[in-house]
Amino acid sequence: MDCPACKNAMITLELADVEIDHCVRCGGIWLDGGELELLMDAPEKARQLLDSFRQDTSMAEQPRKCPICSKKMAKVIVGPSAPPLRIDQCRKGHGLWFDRGELKDVLSRGQLDERNRIRWLLADMFGQSSGETAGESQS
Repeated sequence: MDCPACKNAMITLELADVEIDHCVRCGGIWLDGGELELLMDAPEKARQLLDSFRQDTSMAEQPRKCPICSKKMAKVIVGPSAPPLRIDQCRKGHGLWFDRGELKDVLSRGQLDERNRIRWLLADMFGQSSGETAGESQS
């Protein structure tokens, strides 16, 4: 599968029954439909998060194509926090695209990883220390 941001081939990583596709070039993460729920290990919280997304009609950012269906994804605003955080969501429900650091930002803004389970899982997936998360590196 190719990265929707930089078109580089992505690698698939799996840990604890969760598969994510990761672009080693730009640091983005693709989560197939349903993988967010598995990653969060809390389907009700995941559904609340997904239901909170609202489409960004300003289209300030160029839409990306879904790596599954190749259709333009919707830019959605996550939560009420400022500045707005926009991610890409397949209109057909195939998944979500997170640019470098956006998944961590989504989880922290929504206080969805209070026990740092996801942070540890992603750090383990990417072979990083617990202070780093997917798509980030410590300076």
